Amino acid sequence: MPDSGALQAFLDGAQVHRAVFELRPDYRAMLLAVDGLAPGGGDRGSSALVEAAEAAARKALRERPVEELPHVAAWREAYRQFGAKPQRTRNSLEALMRRGVEGLPRVNRVTDLYNAISVLHHIPVGGEDLTRYVGPPRLLRAVGTEVFDTIAGGAEVNEHPEEGEVVWCDEAGVTCRRWNWRQGRRTQLGAGTTAALFILDALHPMTDMALLAATEHLAGELRGLGPDVQVVRRLISAVDAAEA
Repeated sequence: MPDSGALQAFLDGAQVHRAVFELRPDYRAMLLAVDGLAPGGGDRGSSALVEAAEAAARKALRERPVEELPHVAAWREAYRQFGAKPQRTRNSLEALMRRGVEGLPRVNRVTDLYNAISVLHHIPVGGEDLTRYVGPPRLLRAVGTEVFDTIAGGAEVNEHPEEGEVVWCDEAGVTCRRWNWRQGRRTQLGAGTTAALFILDALHPMTDMALLAATEHLAGELRGLGPDVQVVRRLISAVDAAEA
């Protein structure tokens, strides 16, 4: 049986640095630590959810351009605030909404589920293998020397974020660049992942109620991936930084 106390201790160590909230006081991070997942490829349940998300993306983008969706527009502005060009480095929500029109990627059932939740609820969602973390997650503005392991030109390379860039990291390096743009290889989910960290990123105009709805939907789907699945959550907001 997974240890929910260990999951809670992991989340208790998570931090969003004050400099991030100075950039976007409206930012909220909902973190879910999950254990007991039964690994495997896509199945009927995940496929049905992905198909529903694809239909939702097509409907949303018939009504307006993707950049005019309220939460996409908010993330585009956040990217500009730390120096990224949103036309070149799209936030994960915008990238998935665009892909959803033609068809979302099928990776494995855990990845497929959280991608579908992202599109259905119009919120960036990241998922990573919790067992590959070195220490708890932290969201900060990079100094530029942090290490990010990725693939470039078909080869494995170590890159560095730009100074001031908003990045998720642990003690070993960057786990996701530009807030929610690109995840690193070291902590990426795989078909054999049994314990995972999920991060749901919210900005105004997304309400706390809408964030909670997306969280509940994701948690419910994850609990269906094994009889012993444990889900522990933690919300981090500017209030936490003010009290730190």
